[in-house]
Amino acid sequence: MKLNTFYVSNNPHKVSESTSILEELGVKVEVALLSVPEIQAEDLSEVAMFRAKEAYRKLRRPVIVEDAGLFIDSLNGFPGPYSSYVFKTIGCDGILKIMRNVRNRRATFKSAAVFHDGRRRLVFIGEVKGKIAYKAKGASWGFDPIFEPNGLGGLTYAQLHPSFKNKISHRRRAFEKMVKYLLNKYSNGYEGTVGSSDGAY
Repeated sequence: MKLNTFYVSNNPHKVSESTSILEELGVKVEVALLSVPEIQAEDLSEVAMFRAKEAYRKLRRPVIVEDAGLFIDSLNGFPGPYSSYVFKTIGCDGILKIMRNVRNRRATFKSAAVFHDGRRRLVFIGEVKGKIAYKAKGASWGFDPIFEPNGLGGLTYAQLHPSFKNKISHRRRAFEKMVKYLLNKYSNGYEGTVGSSDGAY
């Protein structure tokens, strides 16, 4: 299904991963390498919805925007919605230093994917449970080298083949919900708008 929709991001890694996932799910979109304003908020969904609103305001076309965060239990959910900034400032090594003597290493990677057509902003949440590794493993982007999804024998996201990660990731789970919604809504093809009676996940 070809959507008359832009996937908006200025992060080439995220663009590549997200569009690959969407294509696997049977959806093709255009890409807008666009930087949009971001608010600081405790709620990841609120951050993504604001960015979607700003992206639509600039493009005047339906948009998909996705934000992700690493929520660490023992740090009360930090870095959470601030993950991008925290990665840029202290990186994986900084998180590992903070966690050096912490035994509870449980964490959740969350994704908030937003579809916005100018009338409705619909948010779809995906998450994967796991834990923080004791050292970075694998070469990848973001916090992938220190996040070990449950059930994979201690492998980090960064140690997985990209195609396998794309099948089990938090981002995949959010997009699965979004695509399911759009396919159910537009079984005869994308019509361009979402009616006022639509709900969100």
